[in-house]
Amino acid sequence: MKPLRKKTKLLLLFVVGIFSFYLISWSFDFSKGKDLKLGITFSQYYAEEQLGLDWRKTYLAILDDLNPSYLRLIAYWQYLEPEEGIFDFRDLDWQIAEAQKRDKKIILVIGHRVPRWPECHAPQWAQTQKSNLKSQILKYLEKVVQRYKDEKAIWAWQVENEPLLEVFGKCPKPDREFLKKEIAQVQSLDPTRPIIVTDSGELSLWWRTAGLSEILGTTLYRKVWNQYIGYFKHLYPPVFYTLRAWIAKKFFGNQKIIISELQGEPWAPGHQPLAKFPLVEQLEHFSPEDLEKNVEFAKKTGLDEIYLWGAEWWWWLKTKKGDDRFWITAKEIFK
Repeated sequence: MKPLRKKTKLLLLFVVGIFSFYLISWSFDFSKGKDLKLGITFSQYYAEEQLGLDWRKTYLAILDDLNPSYLRLIAYWQYLEPEEGIFDFRDLDWQIAEAQKRDKKIILVIGHRVPRWPECHAPQWAQTQKSNLKSQILKYLEKVVQRYKDEKAIWAWQVENEPLLEVFGKCPKPDREFLKKEIAQVQSLDPTRPIIVTDSGELSLWWRTAGLSEILGTTLYRKVWNQYIGYFKHLYPPVFYTLRAWIAKKFFGNQKIIISELQGEPWAPGHQPLAKFPLVEQLEHFSPEDLEKNVEFAKKTGLDEIYLWGAEWWWWLKTKKGDDRFWITAKEIFK
């Protein structure tokens, strides 16, 4: 019996030790002494088609009232090439020009899979060309990069969005080799700017994305919804992201890790637009205090470039629902 008791005690000590380290790790703060760059992702598609907003007014309010120095803008393929071979850059030209007037720094997201559900945003004509889809994507990438490579406000290209995440989005099966071809094409067209590739911070360990680009972007979500268990909160401490960032730099050669998508709005069940989800439930699952806590959590990771997600929803709440608490909270954060 004595050897068994000894093993039980050792196992108990091990479990207690692990749990104690987990609790202590929440106090680790790697942000000290770092200059924080805080930005916002803006989606014309989300503002206009899912929230029913005037997307231009929404964008200008973000630029002038919240006044972020950094932006992540999206080159939606369905807007830029509504008919095969016929391009319309007016909306994106305007977004970039307005940002440049205000001396903002831009990450431009390009590709087939870009932010906002259903993740893949091909024009209708391209959706019927499944056998030819990849060659069409490369043509679209070439057009976009050639048009904007001389824009001083754009400091980086993000190629696709979480492109190797198979468990999320209505998209073709991930293809790592094709992703490498996309990256190589963008680099050949513009060798001066860094490439960003992104991955999920909660649903991936980054093994397949780390090392593909100079910069790796990660999502950071705290309160999420799952079709099997409903709402839940991730239990990862900030150091969970810090350690993986260190591994990506040390062993895969990424020069920088950023938080490309920090949760700033509730997650609607079944990926339905938030505007169709009861407001009382939205606010029950995500509060202004959650927004503040998420920013503080993200800072503690030591990753010093963070792009908030959900600014269009804050404006929707303010202008459509008369609730300006998130907008006021965001203004304080950006101060």
